[in-house]
Amino acid sequence: MISPDYKADLRVFLQDSRDALLGLVKHLAGVEAFYFGTVFGRPVDGPALWIAGDAEPNADLWATPDETREQIVGDYRRICAHSDATIEALPLDAVGRMPGEGGAQLTLHRTLVHMTYETSRHAGHADVVREIIDGTVGQRAGGTNMAPGDASWWAQHRDRVEQAAKEAERLNSGANRAP
Repeated sequence: MISPDYKADLRVFLQDSRDALLGLVKHLAGVEAFYFGTVFGRPVDGPALWIAGDAEPNADLWATPDETREQIVGDYRRICAHSDATIEALPLDAVGRMPGEGGAQLTLHRTLVHMTYETSRHAGHADVVREIIDGTVGQRAGGTNMAPGDASWWAQHRDRVEQAAKEAERLNSGANRAP
């Protein structure tokens, strides 16, 4: 019988999400530094998060003129390595605490699940932008995880989906009218 390695499974999904991420790197660097660093008493220098009150609103969601792509990506990779060290060093039931008075307690397991979700969500945002800019789709090179079809087929498919949505809206708006 194969025994499950839950930590390894969670790390695979987190790394897949990290690899797919094409933007929002500065934000995710700050979030990983916060959750895998500060929360578990293993601080690492990272971008200040506006949501934690440590920076101006949205400061972690855009690059300033003096920040280079290499610097932001390098910081993200450094912080990911620190996060991986935290994951390796602690059991899944290790408990960390959010900063501040009465800070909530979080297990490493919950933090891994949260960060996998957070990273995947933002990777999805970046994918939408990438598709708009260059038409590239799919997670893997060559779009091997996408349905087959050329640009014409995809255009027809999008039109069909849009028409279905409009028809559903029309049908539902009639059903929701008061008598």
